[in-house]
Amino acid sequence: MELRNLITFIHVAELGSFTKAADQLGYSQSTVSFQIKQLEEELGCLLFERINHTVNLTQRGHELVFYAHKICTLTDEFKENLEQEKELKGHIHIVTPDSVCDDMISRDYIDFHKKFPGISVKFTTADTSVMFDMLDHNEADVIITLDSHSYNKDYVIVKEEPLSMHFVANSNSEFAKRKNISIHDIIDEPFILTEYGQGYRKVFDRELAKKSLEISPVLEIGRTDMITSLIAQSDMVSFLPDFVTKSFVESGDLCYLDVCDMNIEIWKQLICHKNKWMSKSLKTFMDYIVEKEFSSKSVLN
Repeated sequence: MELRNLITFIHVAELGSFTKAADQLGYSQSTVSFQIKQLEEELGCLLFERINHTVNLTQRGHELVFYAHKICTLTDEFKENLEQEKELKGHIHIVTPDSVCDDMISRDYIDFHKKFPGISVKFTTADTSVMFDMLDHNEADVIITLDSHSYNKDYVIVKEEPLSMHFVANSNSEFAKRKNISIHDIIDEPFILTEYGQGYRKVFDRELAKKSLEISPVLEIGRTDMITSLIAQSDMVSFLPDFVTKSFVESGDLCYLDVCDMNIEIWKQLICHKNKWMSKSLKTFMDYIVEKEFSSKSVLN
C-alpha cells in the first residue's frame, strides 16, 4: 500500500471532491482517480460512491479515514525522529480573528522568529465557523477563537480563558465618569463595531436581542486598531476586548464605560483538531502562544 495513495485518499475524503484534491495536491484529476482506484483494488472494497458528480465515503471509506490518519501521523513522527538537526524547522498555519492577528504580529512575532528562525508562520483571519471548517479539512494547524464557549469531541482545547470585554469611549465622553450605566442609556450613541455575525460581535448582538434591542452601527470594520483610533478622536462608542483597548485606556485616550446590565461571556480558545499530528515545531509554536497570549500557562500533553 503506497503512502501517497493514502494521502490522496485523505484529501478526497476531507474535501469531498476529486478535483479539489487534485488542485491541492498539484496532481491531475486523472492521477487522483487512478490512485484511488489502486487503493480500492488493493483493499478489495469501494471507498467512495460517485453519483451525479458527488463524492461520498462508503462505510468502508469512513473506517479507512481513521487508519489513514494514523499511518500518516506515525510516518511523519518517524521522519521527524530521524532528523538530527538542532534547529526546529516547519511551517505553521494559524487562523485567528483580525484583532488577535494584529496583536500577535505586532507584539510577539519578531521575538518568536528570533527564537525559532526555522519555523515559518502563515497567519489567516476568519470567522469562527470558517476556522472550524478549515480545521476539519486540515487547512489550518491551529486556531484562536474569540467567541462563546466552544466544545466538540473532534477538537482539542489546548488552552482557554474567559475574555474581559468593555464598552469603550473617548475619555472626554459624557459617560466617562458615570456609574451604573444601562445599555438603554447608550443604545442610540454612534457605535463602531466589528463585522456583523462574526465572533464576539455575534455574541454581543445575541445578548442585545434577548433584551429586544438592536444597534445599527455607523461603521462596521474588522480592524480593531482603526476602531480604537477613531473612538479616541470622536464621540463614538464600541464594545471591544481589553487586550485591544488596554494601552489606550492606560494612556488616557479611551475609558471603560460602567455598563451594568449586559452580561456577555466571551472565551478565548486555542484549538486544534484531535487528529492533528503534533510535530515538534507545532508543539513549540503552541507552547509559545500559551505563554504569551494567555494569563496562565498550559502545555499540550
